[in-house]
Amino acid sequence: MRPPEYWINYLNLKPHPEGGFYRETYRAAEEIAAHGLPDRFDNARNFATAIHFLLRAEDKSRIHRIKSDELWHFHAGDTLKLYVLTPHGLITHRLGTNLEQGDQPQVTIPANHWFGAMVMEYGHYTLSSCTVAPGFDFKDFELGDRNKLNQEFPSQVEIIRRLT
Repeated sequence: MRPPEYWINYLNLKPHPEGGFYRETYRAAEEIAAHGLPDRFDNARNFATAIHFLLRAEDKSRIHRIKSDELWHFHAGDTLKLYVLTPHGLITHRLGTNLEQGDQPQVTIPANHWFGAMVMEYGHYTLSSCTVAPGFDFKDFELGDRNKLNQEFPSQVEIIRRLT
């Protein structure tokens, strides 16, 4: 297995504000007008966007949310655990190819859901890509505040502590 530095250098990945490394690889040329989008969007958005995203074992994707659905696609490395906070409890997804262990090669995170991610305990890194529709805009990105998340999701304080 190639080391994470290979992918970071070869794919020209840069540090991401939530943690890990990324590079935008696609942004649709066409846009959806603001009046054609749900009220949570304040102006037009590209039809879709995509990025490469890499987390090393020492990294974490800090808890955040965006205004669009986000599809995660596994490419290389080890299983990634995605944690989604809900009022009904924590939902855990395994992104990877160990299907017998419960992995899925693609995971969808619904719009406006708080979530974060970490490489499995035994792993070294995960290389994935993320597709967002309507397209991603950093105006739609919100990092979670630990105190506010603990108040909203009191049964999930341990994962909130680990991912904020």
